[in-house]
Amino acid sequence: MGLIRHVVCAMSGGVDSSVAALLLKRRGYSVTGVFMKNWDSLDESGLCTTERDCEDAYRVCQDLDIPFHQVSYVKEYWHEVFSYLLKEYEKGRTPNPDILCNKHIKFNHFHKYAINTLGADAMATGHYARTSQEDEEVFQQTPTAQPSSLFRDRFEIRNPVRMYQGADLFKDQTFFLSQISQDALRQTMFPLAGLTKEFVRKIAAEAGFHHVLKKKESMGICFIGERNFENFILEYLEPKPGNFVSIEDGTVMGTHKGWFTLTLGQRARIGGLKDPWFVVDKDIATGDVFVAPTTNHPSLFRDTVRTDRFHWVTVDPPPELVKTQMMECHFRFIHQMPLTPCTVTLNMNGSVWISLSQPIRALTPGQFAVLYKGDECLGSGKIIQLGPSEYTLQRGRERLAQAAAQLKKQQQMPEPAS
Repeated sequence: MGLIRHVVCAMSGGVDSSVAALLLKRRGYSVTGVFMKNWDSLDESGLCTTERDCEDAYRVCQDLDIPFHQVSYVKEYWHEVFSYLLKEYEKGRTPNPDILCNKHIKFNHFHKYAINTLGADAMATGHYARTSQEDEEVFQQTPTAQPSSLFRDRFEIRNPVRMYQGADLFKDQTFFLSQISQDALRQTMFPLAGLTKEFVRKIAAEAGFHHVLKKKESMGICFIGERNFENFILEYLEPKPGNFVSIEDGTVMGTHKGWFTLTLGQRARIGGLKDPWFVVDKDIATGDVFVAPTTNHPSLFRDTVRTDRFHWVTVDPPPELVKTQMMECHFRFIHQMPLTPCTVTLNMNGSVWISLSQPIRALTPGQFAVLYKGDECLGSGKIIQLGPSEYTLQRGRERLAQAAAQLKKQQQMPEPAS
């Protein structure tokens, strides 16, 4: 059993997971395809393609002549992901459901199902990412004699498994995997690690997977579908009207239905205004949403964030950071945004301060700060505090200059004659 023979592949009905299953079978593994249902489309009226996706996944498994299973995590998704999202929105934050779904559903519940229920030696997904195990004997299907111990016991004394960006940097999905556990990563294979999206589509075409090739790339969250986000979120949260307030002079510019319908950096829909205004801050105590008149207003730019307790993929923080409490690396908080050089400071409670080499637009509480060192994804932490904006700093500098000028003027005034 030391040799990995049975791999459970998460099947979404898309081209990536279909090719992942195909490659695993070609490499000689016994493969089982499993489709996860995470949202009950009967609960809402929006468009969701769950049933069609399931059929597409089943067709691929038929073509590959591998077993197919369905598993439902609707209840788990509701309690561990969606309810959490609603609470975060109410707190004025903007959560990331894709990172949370990977952490709680795919690489927790599904991982346990694959290993413990289906008896797999490893699970696989169609993510564009790779691990430090990809080139080791662990994931090689060779006929050489193997140790008799079980796969999941073989790594007890090994170094932590590391996660690296996939070969296709544009499609790289380590951002979305930055909260998964070391235990799950140890037993996960990413068959697309060394491939580009273009090459994956070529493999799918040659294999005759035309029904999945025709599908659009899945973008956004299935349960929202094509609907307006404000309308969707107001199905679950009571409207809490408030004012749009100018960050510059405190003028009330208009009204909104609830701060949770808005996120930092987005255009504020304010009736009667000729020019666009943008959301720059929120005060959930008063319900005020602060807005600024241009998309690149200095109130949208900040260069410091603090996270909650940081999740390191390797469990422990990098030795360099532990030793000196500081480390240079790279940061992003949105998938595909350019990596920004930063300095990380480790706090006693496991949280981190991240100081960026340049101010970034619309850093947002609730999003995840994901750190990279070279092509290694180190992990992530939820942003819970922002440093001052460029606008606040500008005003502070102006006030200091005014105070200094006033002081200089007073010092230059002649003393009254006695």
